[in-house]
Amino acid sequence: MEFGRFLDQADAVAQSEQLFELLSAFVLNFDCPWIAYGSPTPDQKFLKPVRRDPAMMQNYPDEWRDRYFEMGYERIDPIIKTSRQRISAFRWSDVYNDATTTEDERRIFDEAATFGLRSGISVPLHGPQGSFAIMSFARPRDHGFQNRTITYLELAALHFHLRVTKFTNLSDIEENTSLSTREIDCIRWVGRGKSSWEIGRILGISVNTVNFHIKNVMRKLDTGSRTVAAIKAVNFGIIEL
Repeated sequence: MEFGRFLDQADAVAQSEQLFELLSAFVLNFDCPWIAYGSPTPDQKFLKPVRRDPAMMQNYPDEWRDRYFEMGYERIDPIIKTSRQRISAFRWSDVYNDATTTEDERRIFDEAATFGLRSGISVPLHGPQGSFAIMSFARPRDHGFQNRTITYLELAALHFHLRVTKFTNLSDIEENTSLSTREIDCIRWVGRGKSSWEIGRILGISVNTVNFHIKNVMRKLDTGSRTVAAIKAVNFGIIEL
């Protein structure tokens, strides 16, 4: 019931910060007061925003965050390394106990525990064209995560990631796409199934002028199809049919 409520509420918000607050409230049901979410840079060293990827969002204790970057732990964080090698959620304890984990890497987990982050899981979030993010959930006590709990957290992380990515892409569209009034008129009629000749008659302009405006819309919405351009215009809230 709580997971279903989270999905319903998440679908109703349109800002990343609100979505993060909803996720934070939901995961308290699993005794996880701390969350960290972000995208590693291409050099794989640390988490920060990259183009078309969401910004870093986290509510870890400030003291641990400061210590983490002060010591340069972002360069050897085993969570980042493991996330690049996995496609599903994993327990921090499994990484800690793995024979390939170095003592320096284990020290990051040990120090995190002194700041209250005593156990956790991380969810790799791989996307198209090499896009990649990580969602981590942490607990203040040494208590193992049941498989069912991991499943719920992984699904919540995925839904959060998809929603935030959509917000980011829509923001890019709004910033980079500005359709003129005539372009909006033309693509709206395309969406209603009208031909260029019909649109010209409706708007009182020539077929060549109609095609000129439609091609501009296709270019701005990054598609080679007038039909797809109309669909995108609807999805982005530019037009209504």
